[in-house]
Amino acid sequence: MIFREVEDRDLIAKARRGDVEAFNLLVSRWEKRVFNYLLRLLANREDALDVSQDVFLKAYQNLPKLGDADKFAGWLFRIAHNEAFSLLRRKRPETEIRPDLPPAGSSSRLLPLELSLAVESALKRLSDDQREAVLLKVYQGFKFDEIAEILECPVSTVKSRLYTALELLKTTLAPGVLRNAGDVLS
Repeated sequence: MIFREVEDRDLIAKARRGDVEAFNLLVSRWEKRVFNYLLRLLANREDALDVSQDVFLKAYQNLPKLGDADKFAGWLFRIAHNEAFSLLRRKRPETEIRPDLPPAGSSSRLLPLELSLAVESALKRLSDDQREAVLLKVYQGFKFDEIAEILECPVSTVKSRLYTALELLKTTLAPGVLRNAGDVLS
């Protein structure tokens, strides 16, 4: 991981000097994480692809403004956050159709695909702020202070959103998913 950070720092320095290939390497290194984050946040593959392209275009255009190359990941995800929420605000008037979780007693065990769908559905039931806190912490592995920088809010707010979201997920998933997990453990 240390070498990777050094490499990112070097690539950023080269990209700032106009080396497009260096920036392309940064994109290839980060595009999957950014896309997955956007896909879970926006719940639409085409939107996630479009926004992902916008994120990297804005990152390229604003790379000279990045103060500390070591904060590239947080800076990049801040751009992704801004672009995603800009799109969500534009689409807000549309009604959302959210898939329901499978009935609690529908099966003695959930298959991995069913479990994945149940978790995705439960994530969609969270507020945008709560879902984003879960995505950044659990799926992307950012630290609380990094999430606070990305979301531009206090660490205490990040923790509150995350813990509230995790409680809601536990409550939402407990009837069907956690009961079935208990069957496996018994």
